[in-house]
Amino acid sequence: MTRQPVPPAVKLSLCFIAFFVLIALFGQALSPHEFRDTSLIDRLKPPAFLGGPEQYMLGTDAKGRDLLVRLAVGARITLVVAIVGTLIGAVLGSLLGILAAARRGVAETVIVAAIDVQASLPIIVVALFVLAMFDNSFTLFLLLIGLTGWEVYARLMRGATLSAKEHGYVIAIRALGASPWRIYLRHILPNIVNIALVQFTVNLPLTVLLETALSFLGLGVQPPLTSLGQIMSEGRDRLLTAWWLTVFPGATIFFLALSISLVGDWLRDILDPTLRTEA
Repeated sequence: MTRQPVPPAVKLSLCFIAFFVLIALFGQALSPHEFRDTSLIDRLKPPAFLGGPEQYMLGTDAKGRDLLVRLAVGARITLVVAIVGTLIGAVLGSLLGILAAARRGVAETVIVAAIDVQASLPIIVVALFVLAMFDNSFTLFLLLIGLTGWEVYARLMRGATLSAKEHGYVIAIRALGASPWRIYLRHILPNIVNIALVQFTVNLPLTVLLETALSFLGLGVQPPLTSLGQIMSEGRDRLLTAWWLTVFPGATIFFLALSISLVGDWLRDILDPTLRTEA
């Protein structure tokens, strides 16, 4: 089997993801301002490359806050919510899927019913209801994001576990007297974890878009914290006079979701044996 070359689009996507992470971690060092610093004298200044002050590389918002620093902090919050939220759904769904396939009976019936209920619910409507009814804390928001999409992992891992249980090596190990814990942890899980990994890369951009949508509507990350969706929401009324307030965070979200999707498709082609091609 020949080694598949990395497509140019995937290389560009990996470079953008690396750039995004660097900005999220160290972007504040590019400016002398803090993301909460305000200056009414410098409000709505255009980016430096459009004639604005050199100290504001990407301009300022309606309160005179440095947009570059706010984008760096917003990118960090968006990155944390996306990764942690997607990871919560992946772990929870994978465990429930494996449990359903391992225990069968009542446990499988209950878990499959929960999967069907979750899949039938409009996630954005449920999120709006929960965040509007309860105190919108960052912890609640993160848990709500994490509970989104777990049913996909549960369905995939349940099917993969049921298939793996019938493989010859599992049957042979079971006949030799291996315990169920050893069979699942040492032999079944390592052979199906790539399915959850690929699905993680598929769900990650969806989580980014969900977090952005909720923050844009004012039900996501709340001040004094900020996120890319919140920055877009603050600048939506000034598209004609201060377009950079919406275009820069919007473009960041778009290219981040696109890059993760392209890398996810590439990983799926590599990790899924059914999609591999031989020379």
